[in-house]
Amino acid sequence: MEILTDQKTISKVLDVRYITENTFVLRIERNRIKFDPGQHMVIGFPGEMENREYSIYSSVKDDFIEFLIKEVDDGKLSKRLKLVESGTELQIQGPYGYFVIPEHDKNKQEYVFVASGTGIAPFHSMIMSNPELNYQLLHGIRKYNEAYDSNHYPIEKHNVCVSQDSGNYYYGRVTQYLKEKKFPVDAVYYLCGNSSMIDEVLDILHEKGVDAQNIRTEVYF
Repeated sequence: MEILTDQKTISKVLDVRYITENTFVLRIERNRIKFDPGQHMVIGFPGEMENREYSIYSSVKDDFIEFLIKEVDDGKLSKRLKLVESGTELQIQGPYGYFVIPEHDKNKQEYVFVASGTGIAPFHSMIMSNPELNYQLLHGIRKYNEAYDSNHYPIEKHNVCVSQDSGNYYYGRVTQYLKEKKFPVDAVYYLCGNSSMIDEVLDILHEKGVDAQNIRTEVYF
C-alpha cells in the first residue's frame, strides 16, 4: 500500500552525509512513500510543532528518500537534523507540490534548469530519476565547494556559476551566465532558489522571448 499525499508517517534516519561544513544530505527510510521528482515533504520530530518543507533530493528508483539541507543560523530544525543519529524517528508529511515534469513531455521536450544554492535539490531528483532527459543545468553558487554532488551530472550538461571563487569554471552569477549564453526560446525553463534570482531570471527570459507558459518556478525564500 502506498502512502498518500497529506498522510503523516514515521521514518527512521538512515544516514547523514556531509557535503560542506553546513550542508548535508539527510537519508531516511522510504516506507513505500510515492512521489514525483520535484516535489517536497514536511519534516519534523514526532510530537513537536516545529517542522519545515524540504525538496526531495533522491531518485524515485531509490529505496530511501534523501533531502539536501543547509544549516541556517536561525534554523533550529536544520541544526538538529544536522546532528541527528541513525535510527532517530522523524515525522514526514507529503509529498506536496506541482514543480514536476509532466510524464507525457519527458521524452520530447528540452529543459533548462536554473538553480541557486540548495535549490538544485529538485533538479537532482528529476535528473537521477530520468537520466534520459534533454536538459541543461545551471547552478549558481558562491563557493565551488557548494557544487553539491557535481559528479552526479554529465559535465556537458552541468554549468556551475561561481560568484566568489575563481578557477576552472564560470566566474559570475548564474543570471549573468544566462544573459551571456544562448539558450533555446522554445525550451521549458524550471527555476528554483531564492526569490531575487528567480525574479531576475524571469526578466532575462522575458527579454529573450521565452513564453511565460514555458516557465515554472519554485521559490525557496
